[in-house]
Amino acid sequence: MKNSIVYLLFCLSSILTYGQPPATFDLRNVNGENYVTSVKSQIGGTCWAFGSMAAIESNLLMTGNWEAQGESGEPDLAEYHLDWWNGYNEYFNQDLEEAYNNGQGLQTHQGGDYRMTTAYISRLEGCVREIDAESYDEPSERNHPNHHKYYPKSVEWYNAGEDLNNLDLIKYKIMEHGVMSVCICYSNDFMSGVNHYQPSWDNREPNHSVSIIGWNDNRETQGPGPGAWLVKNSWGSNWGMAGYFWISYYDKHACKNPEMGAISFIDVDILDYDTAYYHDYHGWRDTLTETTEAFNAFVANNDEDVVAVSFFTAGENVEYQVKIFGQFTNNELLDERLSHAGIIEHSGFHTIDLPDYVTF
Repeated sequence: MKNSIVYLLFCLSSILTYGQPPATFDLRNVNGENYVTSVKSQIGGTCWAFGSMAAIESNLLMTGNWEAQGESGEPDLAEYHLDWWNGYNEYFNQDLEEAYNNGQGLQTHQGGDYRMTTAYISRLEGCVREIDAESYDEPSERNHPNHHKYYPKSVEWYNAGEDLNNLDLIKYKIMEHGVMSVCICYSNDFMSGVNHYQPSWDNREPNHSVSIIGWNDNRETQGPGPGAWLVKNSWGSNWGMAGYFWISYYDKHACKNPEMGAISFIDVDILDYDTAYYHDYHGWRDTLTETTEAFNAFVANNDEDVVAVSFFTAGENVEYQVKIFGQFTNNELLDERLSHAGIIEHSGFHTIDLPDYVTF
C-alpha cells in the first residue's frame, strides 16, 4: 500500500456574467416539460431533507439521468434515510466512540440544514431511493448492495444580496439546474393569503426549508416592491395552492441566508465511485479564512485508481490546483503523479473528475 496525497491550492479569479432572464418562469412547464416532482407531506422537523431531495429529484428530471438508469415513475428519493443517517444526530454519529444511542447530537427528526445534506453526500452515504430505504418510525439500513445511490457532482451556495443585485443569477441557476433549496422563517405573522414576506427588521431566524420552482417579477406581495418566488412546500397538496405558495423577493432569509439558501444540487447521476477517502466527516461547518494551501494524506484500502477529487470552496471564483503525490517523507511531498487546475465560480462542494486515473 502507498500513501496518496491530494494537494489543493486556492487563489482568486474572475466571475462570469449573465443576461436578462424572463419575467416569469415555472419549472412545471418548460416548453411543455415538467421538472418538478410531486408535493410531499413531511413528518416531524424534516423539512430540510424534503427541501434537499426536491432539488435533487428535479435535477434528475432535467438531466434525464433517472430515466437513463431505467428507473420507473418520477424521481423519488428517501428523505428519512438522510434524516436518520446524516451523522449529526443522537441516533448515529460515526465520530463518536459509541455510534448508536449515544445521546449526543441533534434530536432525530427535529431539524437539519443543507450542509448536513452535503456532508452525507460527500461520504457516499446517499441519496437512496424511496423504495430502498424510506422509514420514519425505525431507521432503514444504512447501506445495502441493492440500494441505488444518486450523487450530485456539485452543491453550490448563492446569495441574491440585500439589494437583490444577484437576483438574475438565482434565476439562471434555477433554469439551468432545476429546483433550488432555500429557507425562510415561516410564521402566520408573515403570511397574507398565499404570500410570505418577513421584513428585514424582524430578528427571527430561519425555521423552515422549502424549494423554489419559479418566479414572477410582477407578483404583488406584502414586500416593498413587486416580485416573488414560486415555492413548493412539504406540507401536502391540501395546503396553500395545492402545496405551493409565493415568497417575496424582499423576504429577509429567502435566497439571502448565508448557510441555508439558495442551494443548487448539480449533475446528479447514479453513484459511480466505490470509495471516498476523507477527514471531514461533518463536511463544511466552519472556514479557515486565511488558508490558501492544504493537503490530505490517505492510505489506500486496496489497489485502486484515484479517478476524482472533491472539496469545499468557501468563497467565490476560486482558482484551484490539485496535485497527487505518491509519498510524503520527512515533511516533503514526493513522486508527483498528477497535476490538474481549474476555476470554481461559486462556493460549495465540488467533485472534479481527473483527466487521468492515478493508480495506487
